[in-house]
Amino acid sequence: MTDILAIVGPTASGKSALAVACAEALGTEILSADSMQIYRGMEIGTAAATAEEQARARHHFVGQLTPGEPWSAGMFEEQAAPIVRALNAAGKPAVVAGGSGLYLQALMDGMFDGPAGDDDLRARLQSEAESGADLFARLDAVDPAYAAVIDPNDLRRVVRGLEVFEVSGRTLSELHAEHRAMRPPFQSLSFAIDWPREELYARVEARVDAMLADGFVDEVRGLLEAGHGDALKKLRAVGYGPVLAHLEGAVDLDEAVDLMKRDTRRFAKRQLTWFRADSRVEWLTPPDACTWGALVSYVVDRVRG
Repeated sequence: MTDILAIVGPTASGKSALAVACAEALGTEILSADSMQIYRGMEIGTAAATAEEQARARHHFVGQLTPGEPWSAGMFEEQAAPIVRALNAAGKPAVVAGGSGLYLQALMDGMFDGPAGDDDLRARLQSEAESGADLFARLDAVDPAYAAVIDPNDLRRVVRGLEVFEVSGRTLSELHAEHRAMRPPFQSLSFAIDWPREELYARVEARVDAMLADGFVDEVRGLLEAGHGDALKKLRAVGYGPVLAHLEGAVDLDEAVDLMKRDTRRFAKRQLTWFRADSRVEWLTPPDACTWGALVSYVVDRVRG
């Protein structure tokens, strides 16, 4: 039996719509493997499941935390794995949808967050980064396997990798491998919609325009007014930085929109690179070249065997 149906791929590729349609057809639930959709008040900017989508299929890990509360790939695995097992015990596959490759890898292959953090060490490393130290190069020197699967600009993960090495003398990639060996892997099928690059980028820009029309600037303003500005900056959620800069008077709205589109295109490109490297992902013909119903039926039939 397929334990997990993973709907993966870059932002704006149609993951949510495909996941909801498949979950409906299979009578099961969706786990969001998105590092930002877990936070309340960030629904527009993270393209979190709408009320209508959540009415069609139960969603987990959407809007459960306040911005700034800790969330990681290891925590996702720890909380998601029991849900997958419960669904499997009821004879259902779990639909896992998202573009956070590390979170998907954690659940399907196993991942471990490592030893408890050291606040003083973490503060020192962050201070060094602010002083211009190339922490990513340092991480790449001690743990190239972990460095290869994270964004070099993701300071939180870079610092965590160095922190674990300094605290334990061991690398996160070593700890992850040991953890995977101790936990039998889930049987999974992974699918992504294979848009031509130019069409994908057009969808990305349309997504940004739709977010703005839906009130994204007001969403960010509300988060600032609620005292979450520092948390947003630390989270580095795609799209939020330019709007924060606009609301702080650093750029005008047109420039902020251009930066949002640029950053989101770059993010989509990184996601494509990650998922193209995963040989388990089957790339599907876009729905405008076949039919949406045929796409859903194909995936569901594959899951049912």
